[in-house]
Amino acid sequence: MTDATPPPAAGERFGIRDPLPLLHPGPRLRADAVRNRARLLEAAARLAAEHGAANLTMEAVAVAASVGKGTVSRRFGDRTGLLLALLDHHEQRLQESFLTGPPPLGPGADPVARLLAFGPAAMRHERAHLDMYLAADPAPARRFTVPAYRVRLTHVTVLLRQAGAPVDVDLTAYALLASLDTALVDHLITRRGFSLERLEAGWCDQVGRATAT
Repeated sequence: MTDATPPPAAGERFGIRDPLPLLHPGPRLRADAVRNRARLLEAAARLAAEHGAANLTMEAVAVAASVGKGTVSRRFGDRTGLLLALLDHHEQRLQESFLTGPPPLGPGADPVARLLAFGPAAMRHERAHLDMYLAADPAPARRFTVPAYRVRLTHVTVLLRQAGAPVDVDLTAYALLASLDTALVDHLITRRGFSLERLEAGWCDQVGRATAT
């Protein structure tokens, strides 16, 4: 499967009610492993709140949780994996809102209305958790393959198709999501003086052009 062909639409195609997790769930963990993972995430969250997510390290989490660095590495892989795990709860809340929440963001509204609501919701969600999203930004090789991005891509692609958008739907979905890039939005707001309302209006303009509405 290539990036141009999104995976099956989670909420829309199969009627799945639960939001997809940010990380692949992997094998079921033993009860003690679940407790250890929760303890590591609690330590990581505490350090991120005290010193900023950008300063979070695997070594610091290991010391705070009184375990070896290898334990943290085995549980999360690397620093990005740890940060993505911390983001999982926040991302699931966003996914709940657009997969199963009330309209116009969730099911029950027409696809164009849902697209119009999605961009502002995603931008405001990421602004609320900006420090963590910037710190967890994956390397370019991983940015478009992490599950959270794939869920968003699938969602936008499905809505464009449902709206009968007279465009290259797959390419347009990528282009729309590019305008929501966390670092870009932060740059435009903090360095260029754009307001969040202006960026939201820009999203709506792009959706209108893409769907010919």
